[in-house]
Amino acid sequence: MTDRYAALRNATAAAVFGEGKTPLDVRKAVHCGKPPEQLRELVDKIRSRASTVTDEDVDALRRHYSEDEIFEIVIAAALGAARERLAAAHRALESV
Repeated sequence: MTDRYAALRNATAAAVFGEGKTPLDVRKAVHCGKPPEQLRELVDKIRSRASTVTDEDVDALRRHYSEDEIFEIVIAAALGAARERLAAAHRALESV
């Protein structure tokens, strides 16, 4: 199966894991679903039920993280969840 969007996903990942305000190890941990404890609730929500994330969830992080860091954390979590879902879909298609 040809993956016409692979280059775009790879470019997004390169941006997420490139230079940033949030330490790279934190972004990688968030991406893999293993964030530091103070990020766990938000990351779990993003990865499993993103529509339930509230302003209050994000506001709770503002005491510890800048707007740029919160943005990077949210994008890393979303990218990780999307990659996992895509991989599961590919596995399902291959087993048919």
